[in-house]
Amino acid sequence: MELVITIVFIVVAAIAGGAFGYFLRWIISLGKKGSMELKIKQMMLEAKDEAQRIVDEAEKKAAVETKESKLELRKQEDTLKEKEERLIKKESLLDTRQSDIDKEVESLKQKTENTEKIKEKAESLVAEQEQELQKVSGLSKEEAREELLQAIEKENQEDLIVRMQKLERDGEDQLEKRAQEILTSSIQRLANSVSSDIMATSVTIPSDEIKGKIIGREGRNIKAFEKSAGVEVIVDDTPGAITISSFDPVRRQVARLALENLISDGRIQPARIEDEIKKAQDQINKIIKEKGEQAAFECGVYNLDPRIVSILGRLYFRTSYGQNVLQHSIEMAHIAGMIAEELGADVAIAKAGALVHDIGKAIDHEVSGTHVDIGRRILQKFGADERIIKSMEAHHEEYPYETLESRIVQAADAISGARPGARRDSVENYIKRLTELEAIANSFEGVEKSYAIQAGREVRIFVEPDKVNDLEAKKMARDIAQRIENELKYPGEIKINVIRENRVIEYAR
Repeated sequence: MELVITIVFIVVAAIAGGAFGYFLRWIISLGKKGSMELKIKQMMLEAKDEAQRIVDEAEKKAAVETKESKLELRKQEDTLKEKEERLIKKESLLDTRQSDIDKEVESLKQKTENTEKIKEKAESLVAEQEQELQKVSGLSKEEAREELLQAIEKENQEDLIVRMQKLERDGEDQLEKRAQEILTSSIQRLANSVSSDIMATSVTIPSDEIKGKIIGREGRNIKAFEKSAGVEVIVDDTPGAITISSFDPVRRQVARLALENLISDGRIQPARIEDEIKKAQDQINKIIKEKGEQAAFECGVYNLDPRIVSILGRLYFRTSYGQNVLQHSIEMAHIAGMIAEELGADVAIAKAGALVHDIGKAIDHEVSGTHVDIGRRILQKFGADERIIKSMEAHHEEYPYETLESRIVQAADAISGARPGARRDSVENYIKRLTELEAIANSFEGVEKSYAIQAGREVRIFVEPDKVNDLEAKKMARDIAQRIENELKYPGEIKINVIRENRVIEYAR
């Protein structure tokens, strides 16, 4: 019984405890709910205050910006208004000027019309007067002029004779002065010791009997040799020697080799002469290649195209103001290398630019343009380094100095060419004149070959016989002489020799 009571008591206590716990939890939850609502209300109030503050600041900023925009807009309106007023004034001024111009044009038109009317009236009056004079005199205009001239000549015959004598004396004085200039120029040219060394080459012969073989029957051999080689062969009384003369050193060397081979062989005839000249040309081309390779090796320039090196070797036979161009280029390369090393520039580029700076002179008689432009085209065509091209193209200041090496090359050129005795201006001008003579002759249609010989006093021109007949050859000689007179300046006179040769070849089998 007690156990039951205890259990009942425990159950009642548990129920009472649970009810009390639920009641306590309900009280606590009501307290928290009130606290959250207060926090939410407080946050809402703070958010409203913050929003109002942001709105107030935005309104103030907007007001300031609006005010500034209005001021800026007003300034722009004032500026536009000023520009508009200036444009209106300019338009008004232009309208006024245009109106003045229109008035001047109209006035000029009126004056021109009046002038034309006056001119027509004057011409008609002159024509009427001439007609009246012809009626009165019974002579035409030409007849009256002839009679007037005859009368004046008859009345002033003595004065005319005196004037003619005076003109004759003046002409003689001028001719005498011209003759003195020619003699002075000739003596000066003859006194130039360099010309003999540069323009002529002597070939030693074993005996004077060889001279007759070289000349051949009726000069056949020497004519064939001169035509094929493009040189002048001078056979005089000098014992044991024959002189080859030409302003082109390559031609002169080819002729020398060919003549030496003919003399050693002993068979001298036109067909043999042509074969030996071709062989000599091959030998000279080999020498040109070797000289180019030697120059590049000596200067330490190893990155050049073989074709550039071959063209460079041709400078071995070229002179500039009496100075050998290849030797001048080698000397320049060494100078440029030393300068570049001192200045901290690219030594290889400076040497290469100095070595090829005059490469255009190797073919400047075959290609139009200055030797600088020709050299640039050669280097560009064969893929030379752009830095080398820039270093060489400014040595005559035709192009701007783009690199330090270009200034070094120009300085080396000046150093090499300015030293005492390096160059002679007269020889270079002399060679230039001979080249110009050949250029004029080659410009005519039908010309096969042309050679300036006798120190520029004669030009031998070989024409194609199937294109130029005998009459046209005579006319060509006159036309070439006329062009030389008009375009060139030279002392004395120049002989124009146009040669038209028919050669018939047949084989017996």
